[in-house]
Amino acid sequence: MKRLFSVFLIVALSGWLLNASAAEPFRVAAKGAVLIDADSGRVLFAQNADQRLPMASTTKVMTTLLALENASLDEMVTAGKNAAGVTGTSLYLTKGETLSMEHMLYGLMLRSGNDAAVAVAEHVAGSVSAFADMMNAKAEALGANAHFVNPHGLDAEGHGISALGLALVMRAAMQNEAFRKITGTRRKIIPWVGNEYSRVLENKNRLLKTYDGATGGKTGYTRRAGRCLVFSAERDGLGLIGAVLNCPTWFDTATALLDYGFENFRSESALAEGQPIDAVTVRDGVIEVVNAVADAPLRAAVPIGEAVQIVRDLPKVIAAPVRAGQQLGTARMVSGDRTLAECRLIAASDVAKRDLRQSIIRLLRRWILRFQA
Repeated sequence: MKRLFSVFLIVALSGWLLNASAAEPFRVAAKGAVLIDADSGRVLFAQNADQRLPMASTTKVMTTLLALENASLDEMVTAGKNAAGVTGTSLYLTKGETLSMEHMLYGLMLRSGNDAAVAVAEHVAGSVSAFADMMNAKAEALGANAHFVNPHGLDAEGHGISALGLALVMRAAMQNEAFRKITGTRRKIIPWVGNEYSRVLENKNRLLKTYDGATGGKTGYTRRAGRCLVFSAERDGLGLIGAVLNCPTWFDTATALLDYGFENFRSESALAEGQPIDAVTVRDGVIEVVNAVADAPLRAAVPIGEAVQIVRDLPKVIAAPVRAGQQLGTARMVSGDRTLAECRLIAASDVAKRDLRQSIIRLLRRWILRFQA
């Protein structure tokens, strides 16, 4: 009976989503929810997506991202008394127990070990409070509406994030190859020092087993936060990232949101990284033009049935000297009056400024060519 109810709920949610239009927005059973395009970060669905709410163990996405950015996977991490004594879901680390950073992060993301979160935070920053400062700085850099007090997500005054903020953190994390591998792992065995058995970790993200194309995510639950889930999936080149906060039907709602995304959007690639788009004249340069190339892929989720075009914003002339990588302008993928994605257009090469001797030689060559003609 319980299984039949779950199937009915998924079908019902999917029907609401597919029958919805811009004029008739649908709702999901979450206090905050969002679905974004993994490539551009553009919001495809939002419901109270900007309100900061408790996030429970989805906090650990940020913890893992910072650990990967500030430590190597083979560094050894020792659990101190603070880690060994933390409450809630645990790896049962003992004081003084040492594991590699890689194994700590698997324990953090798959088992959701709060003790591993504290051990990682103290290893990276020296203390939980210093690590929280790093988390808040990173959130600000990502444009995520969030405030972190701890690295694990146990209820604490002021500890919260918006659904959109959580999706943006997940988007940044999914750009890290090691994170993608960890979050997409269903089962992992890691050492258990001083025990005859190893630790067997099972990923709590059921979508990895039940949803075609699921690539990762993180669950979280406390009484205050309710059920929280951040999730990702990819099909036919289209990457989607979603988050639901305080959502009793977390996996069913995530399934319905992903179905909505894949059934209503396609992936469109307008420019590849490094692809030339135009040439800009260089005034007083040793050569007359420099190629403008995309500094990143120009790719986005586009509503099925809509056409897109590239809009370039480039000067006709730029003064020498020009440095390779210097921004020359921008390129935007647009559909109607909406910008779906944007990238910088940069100089493909250096162009030095001509000196007096080079300028005279250039004038003489032009004079000779005119005379010969």
